[in-house]
Amino acid sequence: MCYHIIAREPVVTLEKLNRVSGLDAATVESSLARLQQALLVERTGDSVRVLSFGESLIKTQVKYSDDFPIIFENGVIKEKKRLP
Repeated sequence: MCYHIIAREPVVTLEKLNRVSGLDAATVESSLARLQQALLVERTGDSVRVLSFGESLIKTQVKYSDDFPIIFENGVIKEKKRLP
């Protein structure tokens, strides 16, 4: 349910997500944690947004592939430093 509420708008605040969902804050937080773990949403401070398919795909490759040549650092895509 939280994912579908978030997907309706470019960015949703946690306050709005709590209000619209009718769920308690702890339930919303646990749902967001699962969505973030699955690389479906991105949380910045008190707001959250759905990741595009491309963003989700790249983040999944970065997370699970040791030889993928890029990393995400503070929201910036960078080339992975290679060991000599």
